[in-house]
Amino acid sequence: MISLNAQELAHDIVDLLDEKQAQDIVMLDIRQLAPFADYFVIATATSERQSKSLVEMLVDALREQRVKPLFIEGESPSGWQLLDYGEVIVHIFSPELRDYYRLEELWHDAKVVVRMQ
Repeated sequence: MISLNAQELAHDIVDLLDEKQAQDIVMLDIRQLAPFADYFVIATATSERQSKSLVEMLVDALREQRVKPLFIEGESPSGWQLLDYGEVIVHIFSPELRDYYRLEELWHDAKVVVRMQ
């Protein structure tokens, strides 16, 4: 059961990722562009180990708030992990795949709510 609204959840995710030193964190408001979610949170992990750690930390920290992902896609060695929290979708990339897929450019019409370098 999600007790947070989508915006609060997305901001909590940004804060958690920042605390664990994820790089180049971006929160996009996609409500006017996509029917399947309200926000994307995109971050870069500097290593496979950090990617795995970020995913585990998010799942554990949000579970304490009674927020569980609908599903998790990808493994840390793949360079792209996706956590679907319904209204908030989290993308954790390796630097190489972040540069390759360029989600911010693909969703260039989305409002940038947060950008942390």
